[in-house]
Amino acid sequence: MPVNPNPDTVASEPLSQPKSKADLFTTFSHMALQGFGGVLTVVQRELVERKRWMTSAQFVEEWSVAQIMPGPNVVNLSLMIGGRYFGLPGALAALAGLLLLPLILVLTLAMVFGGVSDNSYAQGALRGMGAVAAGLIIATGLKLTRALLENVMGWTACLVLAVLTFVGVGLLRLPLAWVLLGLGLLACAYAYVKLGPKGSDKVTGVSP
Repeated sequence: MPVNPNPDTVASEPLSQPKSKADLFTTFSHMALQGFGGVLTVVQRELVERKRWMTSAQFVEEWSVAQIMPGPNVVNLSLMIGGRYFGLPGALAALAGLLLLPLILVLTLAMVFGGVSDNSYAQGALRGMGAVAAGLIIATGLKLTRALLENVMGWTACLVLAVLTFVGVGLLRLPLAWVLLGLGLLACAYAYVKLGPKGSDKVTGVSP
């Protein structure tokens, strides 16, 4: 059984990149076929720890952008990564890898499950898988919190924003769009202030 890479060791290794559009297709196909109950855990492990296409901080930033854009977040991420390296053909290759084999698998499972959907054992199995999926997402979220230590806003501000988001969406049941718009704009403004003119030049690569 393969051993998962140590995140601390992986962080010190140089970044890599997709070798071809076929590499994008096979990588996203591999991730999609593992992503039962959600692909966040698999995507983070593959792209950051195994493939080394991005750092944890870069993954958090790009996942955040993919999260607030319309459509499924992992689809948005696949288009962003594929387009960055190979343009439109790369974006389409990553998207095809993400959707093709899972679509075939889901259609097959739907036909099979249709005959046993009323069975109590099948329903219990689905509830159990849901609990496992929730645990995987929580574990990945905790793992990614280390990237927040490098955030320009600082750990305390990130924690406050996370708590406010949870309260707004999870407890007060506010519309997600309004929470993202309000807290997102607040976070952008605070980050801009923290960066300042010199920090902005450093981020954009412009010499002062």
